[in-house]
Amino acid sequence: MGLELHDIAVDCCITKAPRGGEKAGRSPVDRGKRGLKRSVAVDGVSIPLGCLTAPANRHDSPLLPETLGRLGTLGLLLDGSKVHLDRGYDSGATRERLGELGLMGAISERGKPAPLASTRRWVIERTNSWQNAHKKLVWCTERRGRVIDFWVSFSNVVVIVGRLVREAWTRYRWEGRPRRRP
Repeated sequence: MGLELHDIAVDCCITKAPRGGEKAGRSPVDRGKRGLKRSVAVDGVSIPLGCLTAPANRHDSPLLPETLGRLGTLGLLLDGSKVHLDRGYDSGATRERLGELGLMGAISERGKPAPLASTRRWVIERTNSWQNAHKKLVWCTERRGRVIDFWVSFSNVVVIVGRLVREAWTRYRWEGRPRRRP
């Protein structure tokens, strides 16, 4: 059971932070109320590889190098890996940053509808959904940045363990289980 590092998906998710704090900013989708943005990178089977928290009013594309930088420090970036991004990242600067890292970008184009099933972006949307199942992240009442990062990391651990257990059970069920004789 290894990581599928040839397909990496990155996306951001905005959540509420009503008490404010070190990492909160005005949310562009919630009438200017305070919120957090979580930028997550996952491999091809929805295992979170790197995560970054920022104020909700930051744009997605400037968070990309730092999110991918967290993968680089762990040695998880392979030359020629394909990074799947939504149309919020569609810019020359993003393509240039990916080129500097030796990565290929699969970026949805602005102004054209891109069905979710036609790309490999569904894995990041699924991971964001799993993380949002931990209500502590959806409605973040913490004020300190370190505590917020702890809860995001804890959520990632829960997602990773759940995913690995599910993967191991599937393999055991189809490959490793001894067969009964009639």
